Amino acid sequence: MAENKLFMGVDGGGTKCRIRIRSQNSDLVSEAEGGLANLYQDLDAAIETILATIRDALQKAGLAEMAQRQIHVGLGLAGAVTEDTTASVKRALQSFATVSVDVDAYAACLGAHDGGDGGIVIAGTGSAGLALVRGQRHWIGGFGFLLGDQGSGAIIGRSALRRAALSLDNLIPASPLLDELLGQFNRDRDAFADWARHALPRDYAQFAPRIFAAAAQGDRHGHALVEEAAQAVARLANELLARGAPRIALVGGLARPFAPYLPHQLKPHLVEAKRDALDGAIMMARHAAGLQGWEA
Repeated sequence: MAENKLFMGVDGGGTKCRIRIRSQNSDLVSEAEGGLANLYQDLDAAIETILATIRDALQKAGLAEMAQRQIHVGLGLAGAVTEDTTASVKRALQSFATVSVDVDAYAACLGAHDGGDGGIVIAGTGSAGLALVRGQRHWIGGFGFLLGDQGSGAIIGRSALRRAALSLDNLIPASPLLDELLGQFNRDRDAFADWARHALPRDYAQFAPRIFAAAAQGDRHGHALVEEAAQAVARLANELLARGAPRIALVGGLARPFAPYLPHQLKPHLVEAKRDALDGAIMMARHAAGLQGWEA
């Protein structure tokens, strides 16, 4: 029965996993949030997080008996870049749902432009660019923390801590920002180095709000770090425009903080996202079920 169909969107990344459930006529049913779900970093742990967050979302919706509903799931997941990883996710969910899996940027781009042509630049824990233009997908960046993510919270945080390490040895001038970061580790070299040995991208990204705040207050290092990262974001956006994207939406937790630092020539091409990545993932599920748009 049509009224028994549910459409679930999953947005999983290096910081958290979010889930939204809508009915066939697009009414909101429930939402839930869990821990990190980056398939590239830890496939098994990510799948466990996704399943646990799905159970939470279903419980909040009062849907303990999953078999009583037709569930269609769209998943936009960081690290969903190989057939092996996407197949693992599908196997985990296929017993109770039809499943469509793609990278998180694709779901975000679908949502940002409500399925139409356009591009996005993701500026969050990581960074990347994606555009959908006349049925073609244009992917920029997305190489991850070790090779890419310029313009991300993780890289801004790591760059700031590298400067802090240099200032600790008097190799570059200190600043209030660098002193504050070193104070996090009591200016203890061993504690600082040991933390870095185990740090994940999200651990570095936690410092991004402090760095933006320092930049706004005129801190020399904070301002330089944010300006450098903003240039990286602008390069992603300009390349997507060159590939035919008619408009660009900045998405992710750092989209608004970056806005004042972007070149003025870029700003006429920037638009607000129409929908978020969760609704983009729900669109994936609806398309897989043969539905277009948001009408039942």
